Amino acid sequence: MNDYRVLLYYHYVKIEDPQAAREEHLTFCKSINLLGRIYISEEGINGTVSGLTQDVDTYITWMENHHYFKGVTYKIDEADAHAFKKMHVRVKNELVNFSLEDDINPKELTGRYVEPKEFFERISDPDTIIIDARNDYEFDLGHFRGAVKPEIKTFRELPNWIRENKDRFKGKKILTYCTGGVRCEKFSGWLKREGFDDVGQLHGGIVTYGKDPVAQGAYWDGQCYVFDNRIAVPVNRVNPRVVGRDFFTGEPCERYINCANPECNKQFLCTEENEKRFRGSCSDACRIHPRNRYVEK
Repeated sequence: MNDYRVLLYYHYVKIEDPQAAREEHLTFCKSINLLGRIYISEEGINGTVSGLTQDVDTYITWMENHHYFKGVTYKIDEADAHAFKKMHVRVKNELVNFSLEDDINPKELTGRYVEPKEFFERISDPDTIIIDARNDYEFDLGHFRGAVKPEIKTFRELPNWIRENKDRFKGKKILTYCTGGVRCEKFSGWLKREGFDDVGQLHGGIVTYGKDPVAQGAYWDGQCYVFDNRIAVPVNRVNPRVVGRDFFTGEPCERYINCANPECNKQFLCTEENEKRFRGSCSDACRIHPRNRYVEK
């Protein structure tokens, strides 16, 4: 049995004083030696934390007894070490940056929750379009077979991309998905407000789908990108495939690195051999940069 656990969760709830909630949260997390990244806003909480099993259990109990956070659903992964190096709790305007002029409140408007079993059954439906609500680099590492890839670098670019490609989705049933579900809560609601009638979101996100006893991650190709030290986690327990491709050669690859030029820091897929060959850099200019971290190392 692994000694550590990683929690992924979100909870939309009205928080009167996010700054006070932030201070309280940070103090408690540090007192039980959790590490991770948590965002708190007036609309709720969104976080990923890691810690020893007993410390994680203590955190869940504390959250369940908290007047804001009772009822949170957690996605739990076993681990053999911390998934983070530090503990950060930050106040943000939004849990996920959608940057709408007229914001969506998921407590009032969101797409229908689609459980993993139903999602699995509808993947091959010709009248259903599956839209990935994540960024392009997340998609490149892994995605549902046949899913639409929005060409976006950030979540806030998604509405404009949908509007520019609206004709592709007319008259279709839409399913959308993201890592844990927090982005789909707003995106699916926005789709409904835009006039799409039949909109569903994968309940619990990719992480829950991979653990579901019926779906078992089937029809997911590649790995799931996560925002911690692990970078990637497996999903498909039936017939896994590699879809990631090395930035330089196009060979199968599921290993992300950051460009060794600190002024670039671009994230790209790269084998260990090619990282060495190209000095951990995405371009000639980055390879000869005077502060190249790979050369310094």
